[in-house]
Amino acid sequence: MPLSPTISLASADTAPEVAALVGALLGEIMERSGNAAFNFDLAGTTARLAEWLEQGNYTVLTARDGDNAMIGFAALTESRALYAEGVFGTLTELYVRPEYRSHGLGKQLLDAACAHGASLGWKRLEVTTPPLPHFSNTLAFYEREGFSVAGGKKLKRVL
Repeated sequence: MPLSPTISLASADTAPEVAALVGALLGEIMERSGNAAFNFDLAGTTARLAEWLEQGNYTVLTARDGDNAMIGFAALTESRALYAEGVFGTLTELYVRPEYRSHGLGKQLLDAACAHGASLGWKRLEVTTPPLPHFSNTLAFYEREGFSVAGGKKLKRVL
């Protein structure tokens, strides 16, 4: 049965709740992939998120249930690239608490993220999936929602 959450823009005041969900997301990725790819510090993540939300250069859409508990979020940032023909968005994180999955909440958050990006004139929204094949269901979700493979693997170099 589809959920009817309240989806709204996060503020610096909600940073602790969002940061806790970021920790759950990263923990799940590391556990399922068997790769300790992230260093997560709750206090540091909370402070960084609050600062970015206050500066307005990072957007988080939160989903709350009827009891006002945060049950999911989508985080977005604006980017620019010549290949993308202008300004576009990157969906940096999308997370739904496990007990709320398969009820349409991820789609609702994604639809809200797309609407937000369209209102800002973004040409597209890009996302990188967690490691495959451990998260093949995540890839299938994005493909069902109209995303298509646009490149190779995501790489990083720590500076």
